[in-house]
Parts: sequence; structure tokens; C-alpha cells
Amino acid sequence: MTNLGSRWRFRLRENLQGYRFLLPWLIGFVLFTAAPLAQTFQYRLSNVKVAVTGIELTAIGWQNYTRALFTDPTFVQLLIEYVIETALSVPIILIFSMIIALFLNVPFWGRGIFRTIFFLPVVITSGPVIGELVAQGATSAPQVASSTAVAAFVGQLPPLLREPAHYLLSSFILILWFSGVQILIYLAGLQKIDRFVYEAAAVDGASAWEAFWKITLPSLRTTTVINALYTIITLSHFSENKVIRYIHSRIYDVEGGIGYASAMAFVYALALIALLMATFLVLRPRARE
Repeated sequence: MTNLGSRWRFRLRENLQGYRFLLPWLIGFVLFTAAPLAQTFQYRLSNVKVAVTGIELTAIGWQNYTRALFTDPTFVQLLIEYVIETALSVPIILIFSMIIALFLNVPFWGRGIFRTIFFLPVVITSGPVIGELVAQGATSAPQVASSTAVAAFVGQLPPLLREPAHYLLSSFILILWFSGVQILIYLAGLQKIDRFVYEAAAVDGASAWEAFWKITLPSLRTTTVINALYTIITLSHFSENKVIRYIHSRIYDVEGGIGYASAMAFVYALALIALLMATFLVLRPRARE
């Protein structure tokens, strides 16, 4: 009974510690997000007009949703491109992050400096800074996308894949800029792997390549899931995301306006949730039989 009680108290302290970390986010959500979100629930089913006397709502049911999904080809096209571009970008970011993390996990002089260099884009890729960098072309490689061979390759793709492929090639530098946090997470995962496992594998004659596939990669499976979900969320709320920019551009339209933009935002959120669920189901660690 004493052991049971001590374990229960330990688990309670652990849970309370986790809730302390969640508390700042919960307070921020209640103060700044809950009320606007509830208001948006009402706007998405209404025709919203901003008048001198205030906001006027006219209930129109699901018309904003049907317009977004069936009569607005631009929104549907951007939504499809978002899913394809995210599906292409996430593996590139994960592979690049893992390679850099493996490199930074090896002891060498100046390792801390290189860790700072790879994390620096996370600090500057936000708000007006990234907007200015994108406007000046600092985040793209237009020479690659405009080369004859690449243009011929993109031209042979199905129409639905041409724009995502062009985005992937022209914005390759920007995609790699999203790797800072993922590198740190992979580093933390690598440092949790017991070094004695590698020593035992070396004694049994395993090469470095075999140790990577049989020890490192399986040990990082949960870390990969976390990084994949984090990357999808980061790409989805990025200020230069074409779907978000299109929704913002329709907020003050005479026809639809805030109500229509709210409906598109909820459709976009559902697409994001579906993408997260699909990624988790594909990458989640499976119990060994």
C-alpha cells in the first residue's frame, strides 16, 4: 500500500507539472481566442454586413460552405495545392532536419555555433521580416525553377501537380528554413538513445549504415511523428500560405465578406485536421508482435 501511495503521489506531481506548462497557453486561449472563435462560429452561417450601427447578421444556413466548395474554383484549387505542397514539403524538411541533427550530434569544435546558425531562421522567419525576404526573392531559387530541364519536367506533370512542383522547386530555400525546431527535436531524440546499444551492435559486426537503419531510425519514430505534425501546423499557419492570403483577401468583399471568409477558414481547418490525422496514422509507432 505504501508503494502504491507513493507511485500515485509521484504520478500526481507529474501531471500537475504538465498542467503548469499548459497553463499559460490555456489562459491565452481563454482571454484572446475563445470569444473570437465563438463569434466566427456564428459568422460562418450568416451574411455579415458592417454598418454604422454595428455588425448586422442575416442567417443563410450552409450557403457559405456550398459556395466555398462548389462555386468558388479558386478556393478549391488553392486547397488542393495546399495539401499537395504540404505532402511534398514535410518529407523534405524531416529528412534535412534528421541529417543535420545527426551531423550536429557528433562531437566537434564549434558545434554550438552551428546549432545556433541552423536555428537562426526560426527567429527571423516571422511577420514583416519574412514578407520582405519573400518579396526580394531571398527565400527562393528562381534560376532552378526557370531552367530548361526543370521547366520541361514540370510541363510533363499532370495539371494538378504543376503548381505544387513549381512551388517546391522555386521555394526550396524557404522550405529548408522551417527546419530549425525540428533539428533541435531530433537532437533531443538522438541524445536519449543509449550509446551502449551502438557499442553492442558494433561488437556484433554491424556497420554504421546498419546501425542507422536498425537502431537510430526506429528509436526516432515517435520523434518523427512529433516533427511531422509540428511541420504541418507550421506550414499551415505561415503568413505566406496562399490559402490564408486568399481568405484574408475576401474578408471585406461586398458579397460574402466576413461570413464567407469564416466558412472558408473552417473548411481550411478541417482540411488541416484531416492532414494531421492521416499523417499520424501513417507514421505512428506500431506495437511489435
